[in-house]
Amino acid sequence: MAQYRVFGIILIIVCFSLTACENDLREVEKISAKGSSVRVDKSKGVEIIYSDSARVKARILTPLLNYYKVDKPYYEMPKGATVIFFDENLKESSRIVSDYALQYETSRVVEMRKNVVGTSAKGDVFKSDELIWDPGKKEPVYSNKLVTITQPNGNIVFGNGFSSDERFKRWQLTDATGNFPSGTNLIE
Repeated sequence: MAQYRVFGIILIIVCFSLTACENDLREVEKISAKGSSVRVDKSKGVEIIYSDSARVKARILTPLLNYYKVDKPYYEMPKGATVIFFDENLKESSRIVSDYALQYETSRVVEMRKNVVGTSAKGDVFKSDELIWDPGKKEPVYSNKLVTITQPNGNIVFGNGFSSDERFKRWQLTDATGNFPSGTNLIE
């Protein structure tokens, strides 16, 4: 098995030397040198607690956390993440689940991507390809992508933009469309 690896490596080197010019090879070496200097810390089964004035506001759960020590450090959650928000009594008020997430260390902004599903305590379900949580904003959960909201009463609404509080109680859609009876109150 080791012979095949050595043969494969030699074959790749020969192919590169026959097809690549000297300038391109130097560029590849520069890029390779930069990539090898990036430090990555990996952690499994991580729970991150967010608190304000000694009160727990949220927690993030992820099976794998990669911490990239670059000029602008960030955390990558390649196997997905769950963000759980709490009310004043530490009761779960909403949650967001995604297949992939990033968190930027300095701004604390969390970008949740791929199959993002948010649920409120009253049963509203928010689906999108991306939701962003920015704890520093007045409406800290938002998206500029298509969002579908399904309510427990069967109403389904769509929008090309979305913003909300962390509990999904007060939300707004941009370019909203949907199927629901007239006179229906979307936000209770």
